[in-house]
Amino acid sequence: MTAFSSLYKTMHASETSGGGVSRATVRRILGFARPHKARLLWFLVVSVVLSTTAVVTPVLAGQVVDAIVGGTDSGLIVTLALVIAGVAVFEAALGLVSRWLSATVGEGLILDLRTRVFDHVQRQPVAFFTRTRTGALVSRLNNDVIGAQRAFSDTLSGVVGNLVTLVLTLVVMIGISWQITLLALVLLPVFVLPARRMGSRLASMQRAAAEHNAAMSTQMTERFSAPGATLVKLFGRPADESHEFAVRAGRVRDIGVRTAMLQWVFLTALTLVSALALALVYGLGGVFALRGSLDPGSVVALALLLARLYAPLTALAGARVEVMSALVSFERVFEILDLPPLIADKAGAREVPDGPVSVEFDKVRFAYPSADKVSLASLEDVARLDTRGGVEVLHEVSFRAEPGQLVALVGSSGAGKSTIAQLAPRLYDVDSGAVRLSGVDVRDLTADSIRATLGMVTQDGHLFHESIRSNLLLARPAAAEDELWDALLRARLDDLVRSLPDGLDTVVGERGYRLSGGERQRLTIARLLLARPRVVLLDEATAHLDSTSEAEVQAALGEALAGRTAVVIAHRLSTVRAADLILVVEDGQIVERGTHEVLLAVGGRYAELYRTQFDQPSAAPALT
Repeated sequence: MTAFSSLYKTMHASETSGGGVSRATVRRILGFARPHKARLLWFLVVSVVLSTTAVVTPVLAGQVVDAIVGGTDSGLIVTLALVIAGVAVFEAALGLVSRWLSATVGEGLILDLRTRVFDHVQRQPVAFFTRTRTGALVSRLNNDVIGAQRAFSDTLSGVVGNLVTLVLTLVVMIGISWQITLLALVLLPVFVLPARRMGSRLASMQRAAAEHNAAMSTQMTERFSAPGATLVKLFGRPADESHEFAVRAGRVRDIGVRTAMLQWVFLTALTLVSALALALVYGLGGVFALRGSLDPGSVVALALLLARLYAPLTALAGARVEVMSALVSFERVFEILDLPPLIADKAGAREVPDGPVSVEFDKVRFAYPSADKVSLASLEDVARLDTRGGVEVLHEVSFRAEPGQLVALVGSSGAGKSTIAQLAPRLYDVDSGAVRLSGVDVRDLTADSIRATLGMVTQDGHLFHESIRSNLLLARPAAAEDELWDALLRARLDDLVRSLPDGLDTVVGERGYRLSGGERQRLTIARLLLARPRVVLLDEATAHLDSTSEAEVQAALGEALAGRTAVVIAHRLSTVRAADLILVVEDGQIVERGTHEVLLAVGGRYAELYRTQFDQPSAAPALT
């Protein structure tokens, strides 16, 4: 941590510029380093010892030259040569230890950072993921975390050593000849001034490159998915997509070229200054040696020490550039960590009570949160987030599903049915009123117990690009093999899985696209059966299926709903005629409630929807 603080002080001038970084960022980075302070301390000790040995060799080399010029016995020369060799071996071994310590600390810090970000993102509400560019988010966890890693794995290993080497070298050089040392340092500002200006420029370019890389990641993530690739092909747009990607990639290339050239010019200039200083030492030192005021060995020692002096300066200047870029990556990662999740367990949250569960909505009002509460402008690729408040979509919604009852929600598209279903598992929190499970407000319950109590099947039947086994075990990781097959049997899917070459280990493809729509839905139902929830939520689970698939899925759903409290959103009214209670939702309100027969007799909105589906010839398939 001392090393990083020292390096940051050398970069302080850029802090107030547009491309600089804040002290708060450095303090947060040091906070991540505290758990590794023991290894950091050992690293500092090893670095100091290693830096000391770096100054010893030039001094010994000077003594060898003096021994040769003075005609000393060869035994002394051999002894000095052996000492130099021993120092070199010791230095190499110590360097390996130093590198291992810095690498383990750096990788450990990155592990902590990466897992912290991943866990934090998982706690974000669904609204965060509906607004965020997936590629931009993945870029933060990959490109930016790897960029941050350079500050420790590549740069930190040299900072302390170079600082100590610099100080010791100056002390020894001044002891040999303070006049030559001072003249050699006249060119020192050439190192410092460019470093102070270039750090902010490179940091700005790093930010721009990170944004372009995130945009490319987003495009690849969306276009390389099965639905995205299909959409591009259907509309014949591959050439346009290729051009757009090439433009973004070209911008990253241009920034990379400018960065590389800027660094090359900077380091070349530093190398040139070092060469000029070396010429000064040889010229002035040679004159002093001829006059007898300096030994020839001292001139050689000064020349070698000068390389040890300017090499750390060059390394520190380069480290400044690298760390400025790495700090930008840290800032982009911290931006994610600073976005607080809207939903979290309150202190003293309790478990869902045992036994059958009722679901109650009590005068619920709800509006989806505004963008500034759940997202970041950089993740949405916009200049500024929309700060306007959300429009209320649910108004005084009240109903109760008793234990074991089936309650159906029907109504027009966009009426608020899916929103109601998302409030029960607390994917969002209500603005007023309450959602209760067994009489307890979900905000007073633990998230784990809510997830264990409620099971949900959505209309898209989402599956991960993993095996059938892995997708099932998501519901209950400890499930035995026979339990998996039992769930598949009850979901009417066991014969299909047995016919596959790899059985349960068959990979279903991204989003399950290697399976048909009905097969995907039945697999999600099997997963639900394996979870054994006490409450089942079905959000238009058969909306996009043909008649044959719908019949198979309905049979599987019969298994899933048996003996459980159920809230079912249905587009096809034929699937909910036997519901204990039907709620008609329009414009975020419940406008009618009752059984199928009662609502038909009333002749209201439900009867209108029913006639629309069953009286039109085009709706005939829904009758099967």
